[in-house]
Amino acid sequence: MLKRLSLIFASLALIAATIGIGTASAAPPTPMGGGSGIVIDNTYECTLTTIGHDNAGRLVGITAGHCGEVGWPVVSESDPGAGVVGRFVVSNPEYDYAVIEFDPAKVTPVDTIGRVTIDRIGTPAQFPTVACKQGRTTGHTCGVVYGDLLQTQETWTQMCVVEGDSGSPVVVGTTLVAMVNAYLAVACFGPELGTNMTPILNQLNAADGVGAGFTPI
Repeated sequence: MLKRLSLIFASLALIAATIGIGTASAAPPTPMGGGSGIVIDNTYECTLTTIGHDNAGRLVGITAGHCGEVGWPVVSESDPGAGVVGRFVVSNPEYDYAVIEFDPAKVTPVDTIGRVTIDRIGTPAQFPTVACKQGRTTGHTCGVVYGDLLQTQETWTQMCVVEGDSGSPVVVGTTLVAMVNAYLAVACFGPELGTNMTPILNQLNAADGVGAGFTPI
């Protein structure tokens, strides 16, 4: 049976070549940026904080650390047919951030997802600034910033977030200032808390590995 099938496939290939049937072209790269939904290890859903390049030219993104472990595969939620587009290469439990290295042949980095555009990274926002986020679960929501209430690496806000919004970019205008990591008490009611981008970049630069010198696209 196997021999017969091989002969059939060979005959079909010869016919296709004779009548000029072309082979399928590769799918175009998937657009991804801060606010894109990601599926990790075929199980967990989170949101990409930002995407860009490090000082070695690698295409990398940042998200919440609790979303995955080093080596876990990442799939675009909006384009699952593209398959694995990246893998976790850093996961820091102390500040709850992670770095994903993407395959540049499969991903096109973009600066706008939904209603959030990121063109720079800035210092933490302070009360009573209003910040916004773009998440894969609750989309675009905004709220007043309370500031650094407990730890210098965290900012609390009154934005609506629920599960799946972890990693969402927190922006003031087009400046990325933090990521979403959790909420307290009740979803979309209790304060949101997240890690500021400045200490994340400082740690990546100090480690001088993947993600060092990160610049958003």
